[in-house]
Amino acid sequence: MRILTILVVLTGITCCDTVAQPLVFSTQTDEPDTAGTKFLHSWGLDFLISTGGFGLGGFYRQQFSKDVSGSATISISESKDDREVEYYAYNPYSNSYTSYSPGKVNRFLVIPLMVGVEHRLFSNQILDNFRPYVNAAVGPTLIYATPYSEEFFNALGKGHPYYTVGGYVGLGSFFGSDRSTLFGINVRYYFVPFAGGIESLDQGPPKKDFGGFFITLNVGSSW
Repeated sequence: MRILTILVVLTGITCCDTVAQPLVFSTQTDEPDTAGTKFLHSWGLDFLISTGGFGLGGFYRQQFSKDVSGSATISISESKDDREVEYYAYNPYSNSYTSYSPGKVNRFLVIPLMVGVEHRLFSNQILDNFRPYVNAAVGPTLIYATPYSEEFFNALGKGHPYYTVGGYVGLGSFFGSDRSTLFGINVRYYFVPFAGGIESLDQGPPKKDFGGFFITLNVGSSW
């Protein structure tokens, strides 16, 4: 009888404690809570590296949702003919080496203005300090051909512009926080065709493809 009385008292205490506590319902889902999320603006510089040389550009990004952003980029880089061969000669007067490509007629500067879209990958499975994505863009492209027989800077005033439409597809990632300094890397393949071709070497067909693979380093800021 004493044991039964103790069980009744303990049961009463437990029930009172349960009633006194508010009911809590779990609202956790697999979808991230994006309420109040501030979608970011970003801008910065692009440093381009390819087999054709180096380039420099700028970018602006607008985040539309957690996984989708839009971008606008402009850059300038050199494009070389795959057939050209570069040699180096020693100049005793300047005590330095100079490069030359036999038969080369024109240098090419490629200046694309691209508008594109970027889609983040695995946003629910990877921490925010590593944000992989795929991207693609399209836009007008200026190809500026300058005479190779002239010194580089002197030749800029004697060049001829050509216009076409280009684009790129890429795979990359941003690193660190997305709320301050922005740092990333992007591997892109540019498609820059020019149907009529432009004379590149004094022998052989004109150059018709001004694209190729680029490694692009992104440095900027977000707000």
